[in-house]
Amino acid sequence: MKQKFDVITSTCVPLPIENVDTDQIIPARFLKATTREESFFGDNLFRDWRYDKDGQPIRDFVLNNPDYKGCILVAGKNFGSGSSREHAAWAIAGYGFRVVISSFFADIHKNNEMNNFVLPVQVSEDFLQELFESIRQNPQMQVEVDLPNQLVTNKATGRSERFEINSYKKHCLMNGLDDIDFLVANKDKIVAWENKR
Repeated sequence: MKQKFDVITSTCVPLPIENVDTDQIIPARFLKATTREESFFGDNLFRDWRYDKDGQPIRDFVLNNPDYKGCILVAGKNFGSGSSREHAAWAIAGYGFRVVISSFFADIHKNNEMNNFVLPVQVSEDFLQELFESIRQNPQMQVEVDLPNQLVTNKATGRSERFEINSYKKHCLMNGLDDIDFLVANKDKIVAWENKR
């Protein structure tokens, strides 16, 4: 869903598991879907970790724990590895996450998240572990993600860390533009450039 980014402050959902690949995010059997409905993919986010073979919620999985809510997913190192399926980003966005924080993202998945208006925030391993500990101590603690200033802040400790983002993607996210929207917004400049050639 196209939403403008500015400053997001939210409680978090912790997923302290490393090497979460795209097949775990959205299993391959859902790639055959003929829909692009956000709710369909969101409902099947982490399907095989979230539900048993009978479709019943697995009580111990974090998305089934009512203590953890919010639009920020805090995930372990190497998030989104594996296949390049964009469906994984669709599922994350469809569930309602607007930000994913990790100490490392697979490149293709990171770009897929941004293309689907989910902000991947890469932090140091030390900062990530501090976030997990703060959430463990108080599931109601909040994190502030300030895209204009490229800062993420653990509101429980007051510690902030700067994150990097491509300037073009930052512009698009802050203005709610996908790649096509950006081109259309610059149509006059493109036409003027072509006329000069």
